[in-house]
Amino acid sequence: MWIVCYFYINSRISNKMSKIELKMPKMGESISEATIINWLKNVGDVVESEETILEVATDKVDTEVPAPSSGVLSEILFEANEVVEVGTVIAIIDEDASATPKNAKPKKETATKSEKKAVKPEPAVTADPAQPAVSDFSSLTSNPDAFLSPLVLSIAQKENLSLQEVQAIKGTGTDGRIRKSDVMHYLKNRKHPLPNRPAAVAQQSPVSTYKAPPIAFDESKDRIVEMDRMRKMIADHMVYSKHTSPHVTSYIEVDVTNMVNWRNAVKNDFKEKYGEKLTFTPLFVEAVSKAILAYPMINVSVDDKKIIVHKDVHIGMATALPSGNLIVPVVRNADEKNLLGLAKNVNHLATNARNNSLKPDEVQGSTFTISNVGTFGSLMGTPIINQPEVAILALGIIKKRPEVITTDKGDEIAIRSMMYLSLSFDHRVVDGFLGGSFLRKIGDELEAFDPNREI
Repeated sequence: MWIVCYFYINSRISNKMSKIELKMPKMGESISEATIINWLKNVGDVVESEETILEVATDKVDTEVPAPSSGVLSEILFEANEVVEVGTVIAIIDEDASATPKNAKPKKETATKSEKKAVKPEPAVTADPAQPAVSDFSSLTSNPDAFLSPLVLSIAQKENLSLQEVQAIKGTGTDGRIRKSDVMHYLKNRKHPLPNRPAAVAQQSPVSTYKAPPIAFDESKDRIVEMDRMRKMIADHMVYSKHTSPHVTSYIEVDVTNMVNWRNAVKNDFKEKYGEKLTFTPLFVEAVSKAILAYPMINVSVDDKKIIVHKDVHIGMATALPSGNLIVPVVRNADEKNLLGLAKNVNHLATNARNNSLKPDEVQGSTFTISNVGTFGSLMGTPIINQPEVAILALGIIKKRPEVITTDKGDEIAIRSMMYLSLSFDHRVVDGFLGGSFLRKIGDELEAFDPNREI
């Protein structure tokens, strides 16, 4: 998702030219580095103040970085796919060179620093004198034209490509530079790999004897869709969570007739009075917050053999993005907000999610997460814990059904609004008693909703 972030500016006067240093912006208290996704401007291009000149990404959000002032982009110090620490200078803008033609050619000697240097990682493949692997950087350091980005090198090493094979790939980047997409396209369409490929060094982690089943692929019918960056992070996060926490899921069914009837009756008046839409989400967040206060050991994280009990109640809301990916914006200090405060916060986060404008601080630090699977028509769900939390609640669809209820006249059949709640919890620290009691408390809060509540 894209947000416009602030930047650091350092001005320096050299002779008669003012140079502005563009630094990697700070995008959250706990974020110390970011990855450059793409430069939207080239060296020599004229830029306007506040004009977006590059895109960067953290493990939470993607961000557009604007130019701090007008001028000419004279130097780019880091290339796409490089990871840069917050506060590091990433580009230089010449303020007094704004008259330079937009497509002026940069001088050869002002090539980016990342082109002049290549960090030598630990070799991942054995060297073959006849056909050097990509871990052999001797030719790269002596031949600037052979520069390969760290990401390309990582992919090449993983796929066991030789240096000769990588350099033979036609690059579509600036000045013919080989990009990730070029390597992936080559791998996808490669028919005859070069012979005598060096064998990869054995990994230190235990090797599974299970062989993944082959995938039936018909090139005339099927197609390959590469995961985008966010989908890869979601996949990694989900696999990590399942490997980390022994998941247990409990279910209950609750009667939310009073809550549904009340909300339907007051939603128009609520909007007219406060200018805010009243959805079911703030009512769910309110009930969960009360249950957490009653059972604080649900609001924890696990650090090795220690349990960290969080004082603040920050409720994450699993939210679908326009791209189809998921993100978890956070209602901070939910237990301290009244219904109006919760409605404002929830609506703000939902709007920003739809517009791809969530800020980094709005998607981090949750201590408990809810996922409204009923939005998609699901009766119930078995959600995966959002690490480093220890529990997550799934809210099923609300459906009207005939139910047996007890009245002053005895048992009767009535039309009631019913829904399923399911709680997945980490059995390392949450046992069945705590998980079941917490889930039942949420259900009790929803069922005991006051139908005469004032707005």
